[in-house]
Amino acid sequence: MDHGYRIFDTALGRCALAWRGGAVVATALPAPEAALRLAVERRAPGAPEGGPGSAPPPVAAAIAGIVALLAGERASLDAVAVAFGDASPFERRVWALARTIPPGETLTYGAVADRLGESGAARAVGVALGRNPVPIVVPCHRVLAASGRSGGFSAPGGIDTKMRLLSIEARHAAPDGLFGTLPLQAPPRRRAG
Repeated sequence: MDHGYRIFDTALGRCALAWRGGAVVATALPAPEAALRLAVERRAPGAPEGGPGSAPPPVAAAIAGIVALLAGERASLDAVAVAFGDASPFERRVWALARTIPPGETLTYGAVADRLGESGAARAVGVALGRNPVPIVVPCHRVLAASGRSGGFSAPGGIDTKMRLLSIEARHAAPDGLFGTLPLQAPPRRRAG
C-alpha cells in the first residue's frame, strides 16, 4: 500500500502508525482503538487501514522499532523517515533536535531552545513538541521542564504516559546522563472534590 495506517500491539497497549510512501506521517501512542482511529484520521485523512504485511518495508521496520522500544529493548528510531507536512521551520528544527536525544537521556525545554540558538524560547519549544505528529519517533517525552519536572505531554494518557516511557527507557541511561543528575518529578496530583 502506498499509504495507510496500522494499529498494532505493544507492551503498553495498542498503538497506531500512518504512512505515505515510505515515510511515517502520524503515530498514536497507547489508547483505546476508537481513539487511535480518530487520531490517525485527524493526521492522515482518508488513509485506509492495513493489516500485517501491508506496510512498506521501511514502515514495517518503524513499527518493529516502536514495539521493541516500548518492550524495554534498546532500539533506535533515528533512521525512520518522517514526512512533517505543513510544519513550520521552527517546529522542524525542534523535532530534529529532539530526535538526537538517545533513549534513557533527557533535555529540558530550555536546553533544547539553547541548542537551537533560540535562548529564551523554552515555551515555544514546548508548543512545538505539543504539535509533534509522530510521538515516540520524535521522542518529545524526553524533553522535561526545568528542575526535572515532567512538563506537558499531549499524547493519550498525558503525563502518566510520558513518565511510563521515561521509566522504560531509564534502564538505558548513561551513568552520567540526565537521569542520574536531574531527578524526574511528576506534577502533583490534584484532589477531586
